[in-house]
Amino acid sequence: MKREGRKIVGVVAWDTPMAQIADRAGVDLVSVGDSVGKNLWGHATENEVTVDELLIVCKAVRRGVKRALLSCDLPATASPEAAIRFVKEGGADMIKVNGTPDTVRTMVRSGIAVFAEFHGGGQADAELVARAKALEQAGAAVLDFRHSGPEAGAAVAKAVSIPVIGGLGGGPWLDGRMRMAHAAIGYAASWLDSSAETYANVARISLEALSGYAADVRAGRQIKGQRG
Repeated sequence: MKREGRKIVGVVAWDTPMAQIADRAGVDLVSVGDSVGKNLWGHATENEVTVDELLIVCKAVRRGVKRALLSCDLPATASPEAAIRFVKEGGADMIKVNGTPDTVRTMVRSGIAVFAEFHGGGQADAELVARAKALEQAGAAVLDFRHSGPEAGAAVAKAVSIPVIGGLGGGPWLDGRMRMAHAAIGYAASWLDSSAETYANVARISLEALSGYAADVRAGRQIKGQRG
């Protein structure tokens, strides 16, 4: 896709229904992020997510993804060797890691395709390009360049032959984009009173639906959507 100039569409998903919807929407990459701990489970940070917990999520998303490439995060506290479990038990096609070239090299030698994450901001473009090249030479298959900015992002994408996509702070200067599916559809309590532009506001729709359901129950009416 990079060689042909086609942008790569990636989403982060944490459950089977969302994975099924994303797969049907035609996204290219579905990523199981450790961000589930903070954004879905209410943890203070992603670092509280364990390998066993994320494996459950990875398996759930695997059941919903039939066509797209599936990537699963390696929790920050896990060893590189734990990545094998996400491939063998979780069904991941690729493992996402925020690590050094040595970490990437270790995983690649074990036969694991690596989605390597690194962050920009406060560094010279040449230094960021050098980091990207080092990750590519270590065997990374895809890079997630966060907080890239238009100058550094474009320079890195041009300097390496592997795809460079971005989540936080990425932009059209990269080979593709990552976005949490829940953020794209506005599914979070914070979206109830937000005026920010998004592709939908599922939080507001959910509030209206559940309020309607509550009103029907309290009024003694038959509830909507029952089957059979």
